[in-house]
Amino acid sequence: MSWDRLVSDKRFGLEHYHDPRTGARSDFQRDFDRLVFSSPFRRLQNKTQVFPLPGSIFVHNRLTHSLEVACVGRSLATEVAIRLRRVHAGEPWIDVLDSIGDIVAAGCLAHDLGNPPFGHSGEKAISTYFSEGEGRKFSTLLSGEQWSDLTHFEGNANAFRLLTHQFKGRRRGGFAMTYSTLASIVKYPYESSLAGRHGKFGFFCSEKADFIKVADELGMLPVNDPDGRIRYARHPLVYLVEAADDICYQIMDIEDAHKLKILSTEEVIPLLLSYFDRARADHITRIMAAVDDPNEKIAYLRSSIVGALVGRCADAFADHEDEILSGTFRGSLLDHIPDIERDAYRACEALSWKKIYCAGDVVEIELAGTRIISFLIDELVKAVTNPELNYSRLLLAKVPLQYEIDAPTLYGKIQAVLDHISGMTDVYALDLYRRLNGMSLKINN
Repeated sequence: MSWDRLVSDKRFGLEHYHDPRTGARSDFQRDFDRLVFSSPFRRLQNKTQVFPLPGSIFVHNRLTHSLEVACVGRSLATEVAIRLRRVHAGEPWIDVLDSIGDIVAAGCLAHDLGNPPFGHSGEKAISTYFSEGEGRKFSTLLSGEQWSDLTHFEGNANAFRLLTHQFKGRRRGGFAMTYSTLASIVKYPYESSLAGRHGKFGFFCSEKADFIKVADELGMLPVNDPDGRIRYARHPLVYLVEAADDICYQIMDIEDAHKLKILSTEEVIPLLLSYFDRARADHITRIMAAVDDPNEKIAYLRSSIVGALVGRCADAFADHEDEILSGTFRGSLLDHIPDIERDAYRACEALSWKKIYCAGDVVEIELAGTRIISFLIDELVKAVTNPELNYSRLLLAKVPLQYEIDAPTLYGKIQAVLDHISGMTDVYALDLYRRLNGMSLKINN
């Protein structure tokens, strides 16, 4: 792959109107701004990251997480651009490297747009509704690739759909994002039949042609599959979006767990100091001694770790650029950083699985989210497949007009239901669940 093709400001759905223009903002900065001002982005403020949404202590939600990832992603990409400029000095296309910070920042903002309510448990609830629940009855009524999409429902693929699909009454090309920004969010550039046991893939069959169009325009490398299934090597900037996301969720989850007293100060400080050699750790410890607030100590450690990991990941990208461009790079950038930081990251990961992701409040959210989403899918799927019933008409009247509940195919109808549900906030999904169960009615005598 080559940088002069990988960085493209052509807009999806507006290809015939492409007009390279100058101004205060680049097209990639316009992508960023367009996302910030969008309704799906605003709704992230009421979507769970890991912990239940705010009580007396404010923890991360999908919105604050995405903003922080965008900040880290921009810094990381800027560091990479500095390194690559040294390597490619004199190349006629070298100025395109100046845009990768804006592309990655926009990709970071968009990377969670397709996630349903209640965190990753929401994704699991959707897929298991079809693989284990009432949705199993549709397996013989859909094509193999359609069924695979539903039983492996993935927020990453749904984000690509949200950004590119022409919803009813909306403009062609969805958000009309640049090709490079779209490619930067596709972490798994293959179809659902290749999802494997992890259930990860990058686009639904309804968007397969759209993804191929983007990938081929950018010169992304197709990977031969004996069964003719679609797979590409990742766009290089995906590694930067992924690294920024991984850095943020791992360190911020620990910071949130400390604020919620799931983890003690005594176990968090040594864990986070393990990212540094003895001299640097001693220096950080002396600075922390100047403040008494434990949360401030952890915040300082967090900022120090983020800065260190940004530098290490930028080095890893530059060191492995040839492999990344040839599609032979394996693993993530965090797998290729020096031992001290990599081992510390893995220790944080192990502690998170042991004490955070199985914490009582987190599990309760997963249980409640699974029940709520399964119920809503069941009710709405019954309605779109039996629209002539009175209850169906009443329920479907509450569905926003942009969702094609009257699609000509069963797959299209089910996708309209999932579009609606995945766009809900936690609060709205819970409220609708209660209303449909008669739990929020106010009847005056």
